[in-house]
Amino acid sequence: MLRVGLSGGIGSGKSTVARALADHGAVIIDADRLAREVVEPGTAGLEAIRERFGSGILTSDGALDRPALGRVVFADTAARGDLERITHPLIAARTKELIDAAPPMSIVVHDVPLLVEVGYAPRYHLVIIVGASRETRLERLVTHRGMDRADAEQRIDAQASDEQRRAVADVWLHNQGSVDELRAATETLYAERLAPFLANLEQGVGLETHEVPGPVEVERLTARLAHVLGDDLDGPLELDPGTDSLLVRLARGVSSGAVAEPLARAGFPSLGPGRHASADPGRPVVLTLREHTVGARG
Repeated sequence: MLRVGLSGGIGSGKSTVARALADHGAVIIDADRLAREVVEPGTAGLEAIRERFGSGILTSDGALDRPALGRVVFADTAARGDLERITHPLIAARTKELIDAAPPMSIVVHDVPLLVEVGYAPRYHLVIIVGASRETRLERLVTHRGMDRADAEQRIDAQASDEQRRAVADVWLHNQGSVDELRAATETLYAERLAPFLANLEQGVGLETHEVPGPVEVERLTARLAHVLGDDLDGPLELDPGTDSLLVRLARGVSSGAVAEPLARAGFPSLGPGRHASADPGRPVVLTLREHTVGARG
């Protein structure tokens, strides 16, 4: 399957993107919905939150009073961290269940508001960030959601910055316009990148290229391969001298054949012994694997 991470700050419009992708048959896993599910009345999650924050964060009928809890955690970084340590493992377990249940060769879109903050970006084949200016997001939150402006500002400031989001974005959907414009951009993204990417994965097609990725892209690819290969990767990626490919140094005792399958699953099918290429038509890159030899670095 093609695993896509979708994120954006509050008021950015990522829900519109998720709905448009769902219309094309993508499996949408909504982290916010799961976050509500794991703290419903009677769950272990809600009991753990009550023990940490007290009964004042419950409504009269025993449900979670989200505004009351929000006032606590958005004003206190330590309290927000405690809440995340309760809910994130529960959400992760439920997410895995839904991914495992998705049909083969699906596009699975994980809609995660805090994707950047929790460091999830390397887990996906591709990360989509929906962006809008701070003032636009504030206007949407106040006008369309009826939020108090000070509360809206506090929630925006508690999330990742645009700079942090851009660092992990394979795709940036700029949403300063209308809903129709955003849906049209999403339609184009699906047709020109997501669907072909999935087809390439299914067929094991890596795309040859002479393009050399820039430093930010190399950093993203390094993080992605570090997640996939773990200790089998010996250091960050770098340009292979005299070529247009990136050099992937493997740890001592690790053969290129041993990592071929994990790389293919991660979106980098084999081009032949020791060479892989991205299946993503929007991110062409060739990888040259270098096995450890006596005298080599590391």
